[in-house]
Order: sequence, then C-alpha cells, then structure tokens
Amino acid sequence: MLDNISLAADAATLSPVALFLQADIIVKAVMIGLLLASIYVWAVIFTHGRSVSKLMRASENFERDFWRADNIDKFFDKNSGEELPSAKVLAAGISEWRRSTKTKNVDRDGTRERLGIAMNSAVAGEVDRLAEKIGTLATIGSVAPFVGLFGTVWGIMRSFTAIAASNNSSLAVVAPGIAEALFATAIGLFAAIPAVIAYNAFSQRLNRLESRLGRFADGLHATFSRELEVDA
Repeated sequence: MLDNISLAADAATLSPVALFLQADIIVKAVMIGLLLASIYVWAVIFTHGRSVSKLMRASENFERDFWRADNIDKFFDKNSGEELPSAKVLAAGISEWRRSTKTKNVDRDGTRERLGIAMNSAVAGEVDRLAEKIGTLATIGSVAPFVGLFGTVWGIMRSFTAIAASNNSSLAVVAPGIAEALFATAIGLFAAIPAVIAYNAFSQRLNRLESRLGRFADGLHATFSRELEVDA
C-alpha cells in the first residue's frame, strides 16, 4: 500500500523533462518533432511578422513618394532597384508600357489590357512569395494536434500493455505512462495553437497588402490610360 502511495506521489510530481525521459522511443520521437515544429512556428512569427510589417510600411512610403513625383520615368529609374512589392508592381507596369509604346502605331486597347495583366500578375506574385512561409503554419496548425494524439494513443496502449504484464491495475502503476502520453498531446497543442493564431493574423495582413497593391495597380493603370489618350 505504501509503495502504491509513493508511486502516486512520484507520478504527481513528474516534471516535463522526467515525462520525456521516461517515455517510449516512439513517444519521444513525437515529442521531439512537435518541439521542433513549435520552435519553427515561433521563428516564423518573429522573423516573418517583422519583415511583413517592414515591407508594408516601406511600400506605403514608396507609393506616397510615387504619387508626389512629377515624372514617372525619372522616379522609376531612381527607385527601380527597390525590393518592395509596390516597386515590383510599378516595374511590371513600366516595362509593359515601354514595350507596348515603342512602336509608331500603338494598339491602345491591347496596351491597356496587357498593362492590367502585367500588374495584376505582379501583385499575385508578390502575395504568393510572402505567403510561402505561412502555408507551413497552416500545415503545422492542422497536423500537430493529430501527431500529439498519435503519441498519446501509443503511450496509453503501452500503459495497458504494462498492466497486462504486471497483473496490477492500480492507478499508481499506469499513471506515469498515461501522463507521458498526455504530455505528447499537450506539446502538440503548444505547437498548433500559436501556428493557427499566427496564420490567421498573417493572412489578414497579406489580404490588406494585396488590396493595397491592387489599388496601386489600378491607379497606375488609370495613369497609363490617360497617357494613351493624350498621345491619341
């Protein structure tokens, strides 16, 4: 009886490190994988979150300076090296404009259509490029709980096997194994919850950025269209 009480007390005071060390090799592998996934999630949250915020501010400043510029060609030649989403949209528009208007007989309707396609493609390309990393967050957020659940199921199966082998159904005997198994689920949730929250937050930011780039592209398209009418 005293041994059972002692075992129960030990199980109640098990630390996360002890739970990991006492776990089965399969459960350990699950825990390590989930911990690595959690580290990756937080790395993306800090690095990607900072870079997206910086890009949005820089793009806003770029667009403001562009609309204040007196000459589009001079502004583009001066700022063509900027690695910003807005700069890429402007570069696509300027490049298509120069190709379409270098001949004497300009197809105005075709030029307008090609300008729209070029700039919309640039918008989509920039959004896709920034969305690459957050796709991994969505994967981790949806898969990590099930990976943790697999570790839990495996650990509980191992505990029941230990009961059958020892012919002892005391809670003190199975509690450590069950605690190890449930710890895998806890780690899975620890990785999944921040991933889901970060994915939703980044998705909203990218949606705002896409809308902003779309408005910038529409403004450029209108500007180029007016130039075509002047040259008519």
